[in-house]
Amino acid sequence: MLETIAAAYSGFIGSISNYLYTYILIVLLVAGGIYFTVRTKFVQFRFLPESIRIVMQPSEDQNSISAFKTLMVSTASRVGTGNIAGISTAICLGGTGAVFWMWVTALLGSATAFVEGTLAQIYKKRAKDGSCYGGPAYYIEQALKQRWLGVLFAVVMILTYMVGFNLVASFNIADSLKAYSFYDPTLTPWIVGIVLAVVFLVCISGGGKQIANITAVLVPVMGVLYLAVTLFVVFTHISLIPAVFASIFHNAFNFQAIFGGFVGSALMQGIKRGLFSNEAGIGAAACAAGSAGVSHPAKQGLVQVLSVFIDTIVVCTATAMLLLCSGVDPTAEAAGMPFVQQAMAGTLGQFGVIFITVALFLFAFTTLLGNFYYAETGLSYLFNQAPSRTAVYVQRAIATVVVCLGATMQLTVVWDTADVLMGLMALINVPVIVLLLKPALRCLDDYIQQKKSGKNPEFKASSIGLKEKVDFWN
Repeated sequence: MLETIAAAYSGFIGSISNYLYTYILIVLLVAGGIYFTVRTKFVQFRFLPESIRIVMQPSEDQNSISAFKTLMVSTASRVGTGNIAGISTAICLGGTGAVFWMWVTALLGSATAFVEGTLAQIYKKRAKDGSCYGGPAYYIEQALKQRWLGVLFAVVMILTYMVGFNLVASFNIADSLKAYSFYDPTLTPWIVGIVLAVVFLVCISGGGKQIANITAVLVPVMGVLYLAVTLFVVFTHISLIPAVFASIFHNAFNFQAIFGGFVGSALMQGIKRGLFSNEAGIGAAACAAGSAGVSHPAKQGLVQVLSVFIDTIVVCTATAMLLLCSGVDPTAEAAGMPFVQQAMAGTLGQFGVIFITVALFLFAFTTLLGNFYYAETGLSYLFNQAPSRTAVYVQRAIATVVVCLGATMQLTVVWDTADVLMGLMALINVPVIVLLLKPALRCLDDYIQQKKSGKNPEFKASSIGLKEKVDFWN
């Protein structure tokens, strides 16, 4: 009975995923990214150095977390299993050209991330302790006066991060152990799931600020170590780089292959895995952006640009080069961690297999924590920042069970579930930020003018003629 239900669900969720990304999301995300890039006059390229400068500044509000910590929270969710197993899956199923379309998704999505991050700051709310919080649900309610739509977004966001994304993270941790002799397909996933769930529950019991503190330490450490090893592998195979790039660009524009089998094409896989990795446009990273203490909303918008850049252009590219320089041929059967482990074994031997397993665990675990942070913000919105103890405990219990079960599920089921839920978030958020683009553009212009005057930009709602009443910036 359970097997029949699982098979039916697998077919159902796979069909929805293919339809969404074939007919709707590919147009929405690419067209939206182009639109925001043009309207912001290529903000993601013009202000990248400024983004780096801003993120090194301390918090300008003692009651709120710093831009650096919000970067780490949003990067903890962005930089995760999608950067290792996700890249492997895209290349194995879509070919090397998928890497190019991931780059395109990230570069265009950076402008989208700027807009949603800036809007989250403009419309952020003040908590009783003086700190701030925000995100799409709040700018939907305040600017569009549509509480029901904000509720819908919050519910979908909770499902996406607490269920969809955390199923993927948990699955990939268990999947990484298949390379070891002790792995028992009937027992090991359950052991991994239970242990992971217990450790996860201990960490989330500290709440949002505890998550920010944990990720602020783990994300930089794991990122530096992972990049160091991938760069070592790439430099020891430097002669292969020209052929790798040639393969990426050649296959990216193999339109006969793309339109002959669109669902498994480089274009489709690149956009799916690119969106899963950098999350630009789905709105959740704006929740972290809304909790930062900055003097001007555009500052946090630029921090979100940097987060997308780090995730895809740096970390995803490093993984792609590691895989494609290894000499191991990608196959559909090796999609996910098996291809990554084969590539590491071929270049660094058993050390490489162990290292990538540890790296995947750290990436995935911080993803679990960052994801739950977003689920918490969604619950807070539903209860007007005062969820009952029962609601909090129920959410933590469900999240813990999801982490446990994710380790025991199938690759296609967890990825398709995450893709569909993520796509639903984008379907709500992207049209909303198109409607609310003008305040973000005026905010960017105000920031630029103050910078030209030699000031540290400080924002006032009246300076952009904001009609809605806001908790800050008055």
